[in-house]
Order: sequence, then structure tokens, then C-alpha cells
Amino acid sequence: MKHHNNIAFIPLRGGSKSIPLKNIKLINKRPLIYWVLDAATQCNFIDRVYVATDSDEIKSVVEKYSSDMIQVIDRSKETSTDNASTESAMMEFAEKYSFNSITLIQATSPLLTTSDLDKGFEEFNKRKYDSVLSVVRQKRFLWQHSGEGFLTPINYNFTNRPRRQEFDGFLVENGAFYITKREDLLNSKCRISGKIGFVEMCEDSYFEIDEPSDWIIVEELLEKRNIDKIDINKIASKIKLFIMDSDGVLTDGGMYYSENGDEMKKFNTKDGMGIQLLRDANIKTAIITGEKVDLVKRRAEKLKVDDLYMGIKNKVDIIYELAKKYNLSLWEIAYIGDDINDLEAIKSVGFGCSVNDGMEEVKNKAKYVTKAKGGFGAVREVAEFIINSKSKLT
Repeated sequence: MKHHNNIAFIPLRGGSKSIPLKNIKLINKRPLIYWVLDAATQCNFIDRVYVATDSDEIKSVVEKYSSDMIQVIDRSKETSTDNASTESAMMEFAEKYSFNSITLIQATSPLLTTSDLDKGFEEFNKRKYDSVLSVVRQKRFLWQHSGEGFLTPINYNFTNRPRRQEFDGFLVENGAFYITKREDLLNSKCRISGKIGFVEMCEDSYFEIDEPSDWIIVEELLEKRNIDKIDINKIASKIKLFIMDSDGVLTDGGMYYSENGDEMKKFNTKDGMGIQLLRDANIKTAIITGEKVDLVKRRAEKLKVDDLYMGIKNKVDIIYELAKKYNLSLWEIAYIGDDINDLEAIKSVGFGCSVNDGMEEVKNKAKYVTKAKGGFGAVREVAEFIINSKSKLT
């Protein structure tokens, strides 16, 4: 039997009670299972995808998915009952097959993407975690019912209610994927164990398909995602000028001081490479910032940014000025920011972007919100998205 380093394992039962044969039921014109197969087969870290099922009908549908990476295997009756745990199917598989790591993927999470899995393996391969799971952030106030019949808050102080943008919220397991080592699975008999890391997925991925009402919600989200993906790639492919805010975008927004009281800033080399990639693609770059700091000027010069504007209060006026300078329409300009003073700039250009830790109001108006936080490769992420969009649509 061939040994694989990293395998994906997708258990499918034919006996779903809430939605009969839901794993192959059409959602957005495709069998449900196909959505996670897209993510798994396109992940560079996964060597083989095993689909374990007790249903000949499911087996037939999965085998029609065109990929040499997929192998459909039998799932025993004992691990396919209503009361059987997912772990029982994983253990049955792990005792028969040779591999290093196993990624449990659940078909009921069709909003899973290859990017999510890639990030999972990036965390897992750091070697400081024994397992990695997917989560989603929820900004809700939780309460607990005490034995005396009263409510007590779990995650906030109701006498000092935080605003949404100041509230970190909490992380919820969304069931999309779990990564662990084979030996740890066999020893713990659990999908995760030891030191556990996480990957934060998009807020929409909170929904898993368990009931018919979930199906309706997820189908709409999939449809919206596909429309947005087509439109956003088309918009990004037209970009000829990329404009950045500095603090909170090129930096993490922190304020650092030397022993002498000199201000310091932390820039990310990934963003520097992103700017170089844009330059290589003949896309102009600019920084517009409200700050007037020599550090920013030196960084812009080192990165060979085409235009730098510092101490600016009205960024939209500068965007118009740059559009005129390069004979561009606003639809050919991208801007990335993080705070309220970036809001009008984001709304004015064709491809307005926000970093992941930007203000909620800013993120709500952006066409693209990065997975990375400001100062942690957000500019590089948008740069690659623009360049990839151009290659896809040319």
C-alpha cells in the first residue's frame, strides 16, 4: 500500500435523516460534496483525497468528479449508523492506511476554500501545533443560565458594554476541517489533540448544513460568492494604479519608541515583495497617508513607490490628482485602507480594499477584505489577487 504524507478524509453516510442523501443533493447546481472536493483537490499540501461511504449512489456521484487525486473507499455498517461518531470512521481508516497527517473535511461545509486549507497546513507545518482546526469569529454577547434561575454574562461586562469594533468576540468551531497526525489520532481516538492551532475562516462559513433551513441560507451564500468572485476578478483585472495607506496597512498600527524616544515602525517584507510584483506587472504604486513621518518616506524610497503623499487629510482629492496624472479612470485604481479616514477613498475607486483588522464600517464598504491583518502581508495579498485576476481574464 502506497504511503502518503498528507491525506484528506471525507466521510459520507447515505442515511441522513434531516435531508435524505444530502451529500449528493444539488446545491447551486452541483452535488454538495463537489464544493469541498474543489477545495481539497486544489490544495498543494494534500497528496490524496479519500471519500469513505456506505452508499453506492454516493460512490457513483463522487467517481464522476474528474480528479485522479480522489479514491472512494467503503465505510463499514458499524461506522455508518446514526449513532456512530465521525472518529469511528477515522479510526477505521487510519488502521488500514499509511500516511503522516489526516485532514478531516466535512461535506456540510461547502464554503470551505483551498486558501483556508493552505492556511491550515501553514499553521500545522510550523511544528508548534499537534492539531489545527477551522473556526469563525462571532461578535455576540454570551450569557449563562445559573442554577438559581438568573443569567450571568460569559464574555463581557454588561456595565461596560463594548462597541462592536472594540470587541474581539469569540471563536466558534465551524466544522469545516481538522488536521492532525495519524499517530495522535490513533493514540487519542479524537480528531484533535495536544496543542491545538486554528485558522479563522470567513464569517459566512459559520453555517453548516444540518437542517433544510441551513440549506437555503448556504445556497444563497454560495450563489453570492460565485457572483462576487466573477465580478471582483473582473474589477481587479483592470487595475493600473495601486494606492496604499501606511499606518495600519503597511504597518501593524503599533507605536514603538526607542530608548531615546525616537518613533519606530514595523514594516513587513512580504508587502515589499508585493509592491515589487506590482511594479513588474507595470502597475503604478502610491502611498497616501495622514502621517508626516520620515520613516514612511524612507520606506517608500526603498520600495521604489511611484508617488508618496504625506500629511494628507482629504485623500480623495489626491486620488483624483493621480488619476489625472496617469490618465486613468477611477475604475482602474485600487486603494487599501483600514480606518474611517480611508472610507471615502475606498468608496471612490474601482477596487476598494480593507485589511482584516480594519474598522467594521470600512470593511463593509470594501470590495475586498484581506485575510491578513495590516502589517502582516495584507498588501502582498491584494497585489497577488490583482495580478492573478489579470492572468485569469487575459
